[in-house]
Amino acid sequence: MSADKGPLEGLRVVDLTQVVVGPYATQFLADFGAEVIKIEHPSGDLARWIGGRSPTPGMAAKYLHLNRNKKSVALDLKKPGALDALKKLIATADVVVHNMRPPAAARLGLSPGDLIKIKPDLIYCSVVGFGQEGRYRDKPAYDSIIQGASGLAAINNFGDGLPRFVPMVIADRTVGILVAQCITMAVVQRLRHGGPQVVEVPMFESMTAFVLAEHMFLRTFDPPLGGAGDSRLLDPNSRPVRTADGFICVTANTDEQVFAMFRAMGRPELCADPRFAEKRARFEHIGEMFRLRNEAFLMRTTAEWVALLEAADVPAMPLHTLDSVLDDPHLAETGLFQKVEHPTEGTITNLRNPVKFSSYEPALKQTAPHIGQDSEDVLRGVGLSQQEIDAMARSGAMVQHRPVAAAA
Repeated sequence: MSADKGPLEGLRVVDLTQVVVGPYATQFLADFGAEVIKIEHPSGDLARWIGGRSPTPGMAAKYLHLNRNKKSVALDLKKPGALDALKKLIATADVVVHNMRPPAAARLGLSPGDLIKIKPDLIYCSVVGFGQEGRYRDKPAYDSIIQGASGLAAINNFGDGLPRFVPMVIADRTVGILVAQCITMAVVQRLRHGGPQVVEVPMFESMTAFVLAEHMFLRTFDPPLGGAGDSRLLDPNSRPVRTADGFICVTANTDEQVFAMFRAMGRPELCADPRFAEKRARFEHIGEMFRLRNEAFLMRTTAEWVALLEAADVPAMPLHTLDSVLDDPHLAETGLFQKVEHPTEGTITNLRNPVKFSSYEPALKQTAPHIGQDSEDVLRGVGLSQQEIDAMARSGAMVQHRPVAAAA
């Protein structure tokens, strides 16, 4: 494989998703070489508007970090000509992905049956809030709904019993990674066995399985050996540890790590303490071990503890804030943060895809597009005449945005 050819080079993806879960998935595909054509309503993806201020309206930071390396076509599918144009595009595609509720997709003529008639070997992926065999199938879903329904918000309670949402759209992003994996597997399936392939990725079931793989715990067994919830992770003292001047994150699991930590704490006698001398006993007394650790760590600064623990080969890192992590020297050395010039937004910080293949490294080929930035080029490429394109533009069925370059 050529070093400049991604593993998904030549794959055309028609992306009807918006906000986070779908765009996060398709950005992975785009980073690895797929041609992702983002279909937006002329008003734009909601993420353009709910991610804070931007130099140009509709280019919020969240949108920029979810839509690089994509093209944008703006279509109002309820206006004449737009749906036909979309179907001509789908006839040239390998993958269609959307996060509409299935009845809405069917009303638009975008059900699996409708589109497989157009492209017999199509990979059709729908990202749904709830599995379509269950009673919740028609419910709308956002990240917060899924965090609450899956049990994630209940266990994120800081030890006070009050449920809290994780302060990022973790359900959308977790399921987004799964969507990218499923589409890639469907591509392999088609290559080996032919198509079509219809894929449904439900957020509720996916996140519930994600949470319960950790926390079903003793209810895994029938009859149950106890309650759900990994007590080691749910202990109130299982948190960043306060030091004399800040916080540190430390995890000691193996005998060697735990005993090295005890010695660094100045408590070597704990190595022989029957409560902590072997793994099963430590688990039964994990709360007490955490309490002793937290008390001891107040005696030194974060830097002192990092040095001690690194010398003892105990996993530890200082606690970063959202601001301080931007200045982490390791991340600077690995190039996670890239200063790039956006055509209209000026200098922005791009989050480089950190994954590397021996024959390919994903790179920024195109910054996130404006609404409909590529409408005319894409539609002309699938056979629409200039007359048809102009008629759609006059009726509002299609929008072509011509961005004005940022001032020097």
